[in-house]
Amino acid sequence: MAAFGDHPPLPESLETILSDETTSTVFLKADCPPRAKRGHISELRLDTIDDNPWNKTEVSDLSRELATVVDQHPDRSDCFVEIEREGCRILQIGDLRVTCAWPPFSDAWEITVVRPVAYLSLSDYEIEPELRRRLSDHHRGVFVVGKPGSGKTTFAQAIAAYLDDEVGAMVKTMEAPRDLQLPDRVTQYAPLEGDLEKTAEVIFLVRPDFVIFDEVRRARDFEIFGDVRLAGVGLLGVTHANSALEAIQRLVGKVELGLISQVLDTVIHIEKGKVHEILELKMVVRAPTGMESDLSRPVIEIRRFPSGELTHEMFAFGSEIAVVPVGGEDGRGSPAMMMAGDELKRQVIRQTGISVAFAKFTTEASAEIYVDESAIGAVVGPGGQNVRRLEQQLGVKLDVKSVRELPRNQRKRLNSEQDDSHDLSEWKSRSGREWQGGEQGGGRRGKRRKGRGNRR
Repeated sequence: MAAFGDHPPLPESLETILSDETTSTVFLKADCPPRAKRGHISELRLDTIDDNPWNKTEVSDLSRELATVVDQHPDRSDCFVEIEREGCRILQIGDLRVTCAWPPFSDAWEITVVRPVAYLSLSDYEIEPELRRRLSDHHRGVFVVGKPGSGKTTFAQAIAAYLDDEVGAMVKTMEAPRDLQLPDRVTQYAPLEGDLEKTAEVIFLVRPDFVIFDEVRRARDFEIFGDVRLAGVGLLGVTHANSALEAIQRLVGKVELGLISQVLDTVIHIEKGKVHEILELKMVVRAPTGMESDLSRPVIEIRRFPSGELTHEMFAFGSEIAVVPVGGEDGRGSPAMMMAGDELKRQVIRQTGISVAFAKFTTEASAEIYVDESAIGAVVGPGGQNVRRLEQQLGVKLDVKSVRELPRNQRKRLNSEQDDSHDLSEWKSRSGREWQGGEQGGGRRGKRRKGRGNRR
C-alpha cells in the first residue's frame, strides 16, 4: 500500500480538505456541511470544514470523478475497486480508502474518505522488551483489541513490518476490505469469492509464517481464526472490544475451552495509540481458586504480562464456561464459590420450580439455600423426602432457610439486583400455596392425593 500522502491527483475540492495533514477522515453528505476528523489519535476532534452544505449533485459528481481516478491509473497496484454493490462502492486510491454510498443503500449520497495519519514502527511504542521478544516468536495467537479509532490497526501494521523487516518472517494478511499500510513484500488477501474461509484455504498453500487477520467481528470470523491458528500458522487478529478480557470472552462458544489457550495466548489492548494492557493465557489442570483439590479440572489462567499477576480464571462449570475474577467479593467467598452458588440456585429452581432468593456453599459438600418462608415446606417435603431427593441429584447437603434469615446487607443487595418480578418484598406477600406443586411431590397435589386416600 502507498505511504502517507501518496495518491494520484484528486479533484481539487477533496484535495483542499486533505491538505491539513492531521485530517484522518473526511465526511461528505448531500445537504450537510462537510466535516473532518482531525488531530492526534489521543485527541481527535470532529470539525465542520464549511458551513455551506454540499448538494446531491456535488457529492454524486465527486463520487464519479473518484471512480474515474481509479480507471485512469491501471498501472498502480494501489488503485482499485475493492467492493462494488448496489448502492455502495469502496475504492482504494493510493493511501486513501473511499467509501461511496447512495440510495437505496443510504438515505442520501455520501462519501467517506479515510487515510492513515501515522505510520509507526514497533520501536515508536513504549513496550517492554519481554513483549518484543514474545512477538518475535511468530508462532503465536495474538489479539490486538481496542475501540474504533484507538490505534489498534496502526499497532498491527507496526508488528507486521517488524516481523517482515527485522525477524525475517513471511507475512500475509486477510482483510475485508484491505486497508493496512504495509511493506510491498507483504501480500494482502481479500475474501476469495466473498468468503474469508476460502481465503484461509489459500493461506495454507502459500505457507506464511504469520498472518494478520484484520477486523475479526462475526462469529464465523472467530471460528476461522481458530481454524487457521490450530493449523500451526502464527496469527494476529484485530478486533473491536472495550477491554482485553472482553476480547477473550468473545471466543467462548466459538472455540472449545481446552483449545482457547492454544488458539490465543496474548491479548494486547490499545487505547489512544498506546499499549494499555497485555494479558496472556495459559492452561493448567488444577482446582479453580477457592475449590478443593478433588475438584481439579482444566483451568485457563489469565495473567497480566509481563508481571504474571493472575487476574481471571476460565473453566467449565456444569454446562457453562465461567470467566471468574480472582479475589473474594463482599465476604461471600472466592469467585469460584460464588459461581458455584449461582449454579446451585439455577439447578434447584429447575428441579423444583420454586424460586430461590440466594444460594451459597458453606463447605465443599454442603450449601444453604434461601427461599420465602411459605415455600420451605414445599422444598423440604413430607418427612424431608423432597430435599433428600434434591441432595441425591445434586450431590450436595442442603440446608433450607427462610429469606428472612439472610443478613440485612445481603437482603439489600439482593433487592437491588433482583428483577421486579422477584423482588424480596413481593415474596413476603405471597401465600404458601403459590410455592407448592413442585416436581418433588410436595405441595397441593400431594396433599390432595393424601386427602383422597383418607376418604377411601
